[in-house]
Amino acid sequence: MRNDCTDYRQLFLDDVPMMDMRAPIEFAKGAFPGAVNLPLMNDQERQKVGTCYKQQGQAAAIALGHQLVGGAIKQARLEAWAAFAKAHPDGYLYCFRGGLRSQIVQGWLKDEAGIQYPKVKGGYKAMRTFLLETTLQAVEQCDFVLVGGLTGTGKTDVLLQLDNVLDLEGHANHRGSSFGKRATAQPAQIDFENQLAIDILKKRARGMQQFVLEDEGRIVGSCSVPLELYQGMQQYPLVWLEDSFENRVERILRDYVINLCAEFVALHGEEDGRRLFAERMLQSMGNIHKRLGGERFQRLSALLGQALDEQLRSGAVDLHRGWIEGLLNEYYDPMYAYQRQAKAERIEFAGDGVEVREYLEARAKREPRVAP
Repeated sequence: MRNDCTDYRQLFLDDVPMMDMRAPIEFAKGAFPGAVNLPLMNDQERQKVGTCYKQQGQAAAIALGHQLVGGAIKQARLEAWAAFAKAHPDGYLYCFRGGLRSQIVQGWLKDEAGIQYPKVKGGYKAMRTFLLETTLQAVEQCDFVLVGGLTGTGKTDVLLQLDNVLDLEGHANHRGSSFGKRATAQPAQIDFENQLAIDILKKRARGMQQFVLEDEGRIVGSCSVPLELYQGMQQYPLVWLEDSFENRVERILRDYVINLCAEFVALHGEEDGRRLFAERMLQSMGNIHKRLGGERFQRLSALLGQALDEQLRSGAVDLHRGWIEGLLNEYYDPMYAYQRQAKAERIEFAGDGVEVREYLEARAKREPRVAP
């Protein structure tokens, strides 16, 4: 019989399978990568038991829980837990604090299925606290450098060639700009934070003490960068990525038009996918209506509409270059030029994609400037 687990670090380093006994509403607010939600109680049952606990105490609540989760319902859930345990003999179960729900499921598995399955002591709360501390410790102990640059210079392309990158946009499933929303949904805030912390944990376990990040705002789509990390990003040194205007237009066309449309088509089929893609693009332009101003918004929206009509009609994407060029020249480039000027003292290197990658690889081999 394996013992209950308190080694949270090893759980996440080894991607240990875990079944989450919390109610679906709790799981949806935040969980851990790879955890499977096999709740003791569904949302309605949990609410009834919680109300009973407040009004009549623990004993009455437990009795109500056994009444609600009995018979065929109990049998079906027990079969699902047993199937998970047999499929993942190295796994664990957990609830919010590793308390009553975990103990009940452990007892039922042992008494009625003959399976002794260990739990995570402290449950979700302890593991979540461990991951929050993992990120905080990295901010306090490690060396960070940011990659900045005008829109379309290919910052993500460069970052993903590096071993020591923390890909905030990847974890947030968002490209970080007004047009950066993907065809699939973003993770819950807690899921985003957990994935980032596990990424940090695994890289530090491999000996990394220096990390590269894209120079992001506080919010990546709907996901907020952890506050302590974002505060650090206001002082970290900066490497500035440069590329020609023509290359930037082509890269934006590839990422935000061709590839995004393909994402929608893969999810929804040809006809619905193209329609939903077009709706998303118009919505994204609408999101910056106020910042563009009336005349500029109308003009660029008209160019976007024409490009989408042609793309829907023939599949051609050439007309998209018109609004992309206008948006870069009139909106993004002036904004980023101002930002570069404001951050000029922190820029320690500037160059094209190859030069920046080589610089960052060489920088990672130097002794990290770790905080005392």
